Amino acid sequence: MNSTNPVLNRLNHELNQVVVGQSTLIQQLLVALLAGGHVILEGVPGTGKTLLVKVLAQLIQADFRRVQLTPDVLPSDITGTNIFDLTTRNFSLKKGPVFTEVLLADEINRTPPKTQAALLEAMEEMQVTLDGESLPLPDLFWTIATQNPLEFEGTYPLPEAQLDRFLFKLVVDYPDQAAEKQMLLNRQAGFAARRSDISRLQPVATVEQILEARQAVREVKVSEATIDYLLALVRSSRQYPDLTLGASPRAAGSWLQTSQAAAYLAGRDFVTPDDVKSVAPPLLRHRFILKPEAMLDGVQIDAVISSILNKVPVPR
Repeated sequence: MNSTNPVLNRLNHELNQVVVGQSTLIQQLLVALLAGGHVILEGVPGTGKTLLVKVLAQLIQADFRRVQLTPDVLPSDITGTNIFDLTTRNFSLKKGPVFTEVLLADEINRTPPKTQAALLEAMEEMQVTLDGESLPLPDLFWTIATQNPLEFEGTYPLPEAQLDRFLFKLVVDYPDQAAEKQMLLNRQAGFAARRSDISRLQPVATVEQILEARQAVREVKVSEATIDYLLALVRSSRQYPDLTLGASPRAAGSWLQTSQAAAYLAGRDFVTPDDVKSVAPPLLRHRFILKPEAMLDGVQIDAVISSILNKVPVPR
């Protein structure tokens, strides 16, 4: 990453100092932040998913809330409710954790569909309706939902229509040996990833600067040839023999937006085909559905994405 925006360069550097060995993941998360899209973080426990989100919120001085989702969490636990005050004889609004700038929804697949739907409605509409009153959410409002790919008992997988509301699905893998050693050295030096440790980190940006960068992303130029290339990729996914479901029109619009964000992070004011290709895996892996026979044959979604990218000719 070599952005012309020094704030983003510092943010990227500081994140890599604390969350070591996840540089690609961090870059993709910053693309999602600049594009204003919500994210699913998938990975086994202990790979730093929660730490990454907490540190990012601290570095941009954003309000942060974390919700541990379980089967008994109700929609009102997310959005809030009106409570009758016996002393004043009036109802008072108790806002839920969704009224924040960065929301970490831990283990979203552990909570029932009704609660998932309440969260997803807030994500889509950027507002919450309580007792007929519409309450706007903060301008930055950004949700990162985590899920564990190994546990399926007692879970409620998100349906495809709701998965499509998430901009990216980022897969958190184990760090390499050198990065894991650095993590242990950091731990030995006293950084234990507790709230007190994270609060000592010096912010390098503000919410206003992130919102300004989002506006700048929208002004990144996209040539007609690049748009035609993106559309060719979208249409190829809909005709791919191993897929039941390819990229939707919403996915196409998100693809364009994230390509602009990737170009901006790279320090350019125009999108290249490489920008389009770079954001394809996190953008598409949760939107594609394999045919049953392809699943039985062990076909992987990321392999399908690579095949589509290789099949469609790149414009000069």
